[in-house]
Amino acid sequence: MILVPDTSVIVDGRITKLVKRKEYRGSKVLIPEVVVAELEHQANMGRESGFKGIDELNLLRKAGETGKIDLEYVGRRPKTFRDNDNIIRNTAKEYNATLVTGDRIQAAVARSKGIEVIYLAGKKIKKTLKITQFFDPETMSVHLRDRVPPMAKKGKPGRIKLVRLSEKPSTEKELEDIAREIIAYAKVDPDSFIEIERKGATVVQLAQLRIAIAKPPFSDGYEITAVRPIANVTLDDYRLSKRLTRRLKERAEGILVAGPPGAGKSTFSQALAEFYKDQGRVVKTMESPRDLQVSDEITQYAPLEGDMEKTADILLLVRPDYTIYDEVRKTKDFKIFADMRLSGVGMIGVVHAAKGIDAIQRLIGRVELGMIPQIVDTTVFIKDGEIEKVYKVSFTVKVPGGMVESDLARPVIEVRDFETGKAEYEIYTFGEETIVMPVMDAEKSEGKGTRRDARDAGPVERLALERIAQEIRKFAPESRIEIGESKATIWVDERYIPNIIGKKGKRIEKLERKLGIGIDVRPFRDRVLKESIRDIRENYIDIKIEETGNYLHLVFGKELSGKVVEVLGDGEFLFTATIGRKGEIKVGRKTNIGQQILDILSVEGEISARGI
Repeated sequence: MILVPDTSVIVDGRITKLVKRKEYRGSKVLIPEVVVAELEHQANMGRESGFKGIDELNLLRKAGETGKIDLEYVGRRPKTFRDNDNIIRNTAKEYNATLVTGDRIQAAVARSKGIEVIYLAGKKIKKTLKITQFFDPETMSVHLRDRVPPMAKKGKPGRIKLVRLSEKPSTEKELEDIAREIIAYAKVDPDSFIEIERKGATVVQLAQLRIAIAKPPFSDGYEITAVRPIANVTLDDYRLSKRLTRRLKERAEGILVAGPPGAGKSTFSQALAEFYKDQGRVVKTMESPRDLQVSDEITQYAPLEGDMEKTADILLLVRPDYTIYDEVRKTKDFKIFADMRLSGVGMIGVVHAAKGIDAIQRLIGRVELGMIPQIVDTTVFIKDGEIEKVYKVSFTVKVPGGMVESDLARPVIEVRDFETGKAEYEIYTFGEETIVMPVMDAEKSEGKGTRRDARDAGPVERLALERIAQEIRKFAPESRIEIGESKATIWVDERYIPNIIGKKGKRIEKLERKLGIGIDVRPFRDRVLKESIRDIRENYIDIKIEETGNYLHLVFGKELSGKVVEVLGDGEFLFTATIGRKGEIKVGRKTNIGQQILDILSVEGEISARGI
């Protein structure tokens, strides 16, 4: 008998088992090169199926060497894999052979073309899987590792303990058997599937169990982790206030469910999904892997062709009322979440976070700041299986806490405790930075009078001092800054004041707009800082700049001949040099330093020097 196996029966080893039967011994087995190419491609992609298929080819080779079968490779290696099934069928027809397949559609098409077929249908494994024997009603997860006794996490969120299940360490052979059984079951069970398959890593959804299998080279040893949801609760079990229940029912449309790993985020999200389903809403989920335990009315979607953005495109056509996005972690996830929410879909995102505010902060920089309240209006922080904090997010225009000048009014995102209504955080821009400020700190900093320096300032003032100092250093090497009740006052050597103010006050106006704060510039002589004034006047030296031909002349005066100085551009170090006998430093116009000086002067910048 001549047999032509396709990829399906090679990957799962069924062709090897077939030729061991007495009636098939001595058969001629033709392996199409298209099958070899496909297995090699899968292996190069890191898929376990590719490696298993190649192992089976080696077993067939050994069977051929011992005379149990007559093995031959036929056909040409294809450039693409678009028409593999048809090539395999044509190979069987060309050699008047019997096609061996585990693919029901392949078998049906082959028979319709008059090709003899052996269809090896996968049989559902009815026995109890070995992995399930490690679970009892209190087990949340099982952790198996070669050379280590099996362990399990037992209890409920917030009251979990790690328990040793046996004193005998697991062996690699035992774990390989368990993994092979899991994968085989997932291929034939309609409620199970292989979610991820990479070199050294496989993730399987086995009914309610999510199982991660790791082995070298991905990990340093064989490991199997199986997790299942221990709690199946409703929203009533969380004892929500009437206000919160009403908000979830009527107003909340952009919800982040946040908390640390194992806190019960997914359990609460499942309860929310069922809550909205019972309200007559159409609910879907976006998951990778799909492990939320929800009723049949709620369709669970995985990444389409490995891309959750494509899944979102389909969901926008389906038009659900609410979608559970589990989990939102990467920038792309947040952008997909935001896009769907702004398209009018109610969104519930599951986010890992140590605090409730952290979940909102993770949106910063990923979406436009002013859009955050439209994307997320409610944040529920879960800890130890309980709701610890609920925030409502809103948008307003106001003076941030700790600032009292009307010029400082700006768009502010308020994050308030839902139950008390008290503002706990404010999010706003200051200069080029986005600030997340605890309101209580901002309130404590109010009413303390004039701030002399950063040591006396509250959080808002310290931030303002740092940002203002950063900008002023571009125009004046030394300054003192105070944050008063109405605006910032900057004290500098009077010769730098024109440079800070700019022509017709345009530079200071631009600076005020950039920093979002009123600025008053005053000379040091108006302030009792004699030591600082003396130091500045002794160290900083006036420069006159003249241009002749290919050179820039930095003129200091002959009395300073031989003095070593640092030359600064807008307060930033440019170079160190010794003043020549003529009382000047000569710099080539076309040199890097010369070009820097010309660039600074072209925008009315300041070139200064100080002795060292």
